[in-house]
Amino acid sequence: MNVHDSERLSGLLEGAGYVRAAEDATPDVVVFNTCAVRENADNRLYGNLGHLRPVKRSRPGMQIAVGGCLAQKDRGEIVRRAPWVDVVFGTHNIGSLPVLLERARVHDEAQVEIAESLEAFPSTLPTRRESPYAAWVAISVGCNNTCTFCIVPSLRGKERDRRPGEVLAEVEALVGEGVLEVTLLGQNVNAYGVEFGDRGAFGKLLRSCGEISGLERVRFTSPHPRDFTDDVIDAMASTPNVMHQLHMPLQSGSSAVLRAMRRSYRQDRFLGIVERVRAAMPDAAISTDIIVGFPGETEADFEETLHVVREARFAQAFTFQYSKRPGTPAAEMDGQVPKEVVQERYERLVALQEEISWEENRKQEGRRLEVLVAEGEGRKDDATARMSGRAPDNRLVHFAPPADAEVRPGDMVTVEVTYGAPHYLVADGPVLDVRRTRAGDAWELRQGRTAPAPGVLLGMPTIGAPASSPRGAVGA
Repeated sequence: MNVHDSERLSGLLEGAGYVRAAEDATPDVVVFNTCAVRENADNRLYGNLGHLRPVKRSRPGMQIAVGGCLAQKDRGEIVRRAPWVDVVFGTHNIGSLPVLLERARVHDEAQVEIAESLEAFPSTLPTRRESPYAAWVAISVGCNNTCTFCIVPSLRGKERDRRPGEVLAEVEALVGEGVLEVTLLGQNVNAYGVEFGDRGAFGKLLRSCGEISGLERVRFTSPHPRDFTDDVIDAMASTPNVMHQLHMPLQSGSSAVLRAMRRSYRQDRFLGIVERVRAAMPDAAISTDIIVGFPGETEADFEETLHVVREARFAQAFTFQYSKRPGTPAAEMDGQVPKEVVQERYERLVALQEEISWEENRKQEGRRLEVLVAEGEGRKDDATARMSGRAPDNRLVHFAPPADAEVRPGDMVTVEVTYGAPHYLVADGPVLDVRRTRAGDAWELRQGRTAPAPGVLLGMPTIGAPASSPRGAVGA
């Protein structure tokens, strides 16, 4: 969601006449779009603001804006702690940023504007997409759940749904621009439609995406196990362009901990969904989120989490150590787990998931996969002379490009997996097929643009968001 919001902010600023700064240039405007999920969000933001203080002192006209969830939470505290910040805006009024920057410039004083609720769904805001071949499409904003560890509902508000026709119109427009893959976004996509009285709306939306010509891949994030229905499983299995990939947060395998988290499902329901997904789609890759060390978690509770991990055999798990967030019920709970205990459990969980991820990825060896070639996925691609992309189930694939054919980001290649590592797949044999696509054409067209003059650099679009590092995100 934060990445998509950053694309909107870029679009807004470019529409207002700003141009993106070159990466090696000092920008005139820096925008931080923040997350507040983890405790280190605050430290990272104020650390980055501290680094910018001397830069701004040497460039009096420079402006700094802070938005997103942390801005919604801290409000005027940001200007108090970092008085060199010019603009603070929240999650409900990102469309106000250009006006706030101009107002701060004219009045020569900080502008802090935080709306308490969303007046209208921000679907009409211009967007500068980072990728010409894949796009995010928000179907809802906000959340009606009350998880005791989560601060998001208080910062993004109650769930607001877009009408299906509006969502599908945006998807069709994106496909017309060359996009091959869309990811439907919501805090709880399975609750989509409740606001307009249709509890089956999400399954219908997936099936409708299947009717859009030229749309090759559909994904979604994130569902809630409480609202996950067999109809959605059927829609995934029966709609050819909906990928057999599911990211479904577990958080804990212990019923006692889930109850304390106010997660309205238990271990048996979660594993039941996994079983039904695998029955309908044997090739499905399932990933999850897990929190270790929630207040009151005992060794027996943690063993229940390990049991679910063994049973579910996730392709990937984003694992986090519990982090106190002021303003959440969990922060005031008794039984806060000592840090050294949390660290030890975390390391055991990561080791188990890494073992499972490796075993599951080794099963991919010898399979032929159609890979959507991506830009910037493989950090070692330059050193290995490989390119990278995503398989239909979203596993990362590194492959050796053919010498006799040009392969562009956005194109499709068919490869045979030669090795499965814990975090990715390798295809070092010959590329079996290269399919040039409209998305590749769109990428090539974008490369031909004249580089803009320095003006705006949107910095750290996901400050405080969970990092997908080898220790934090285990799997493909």
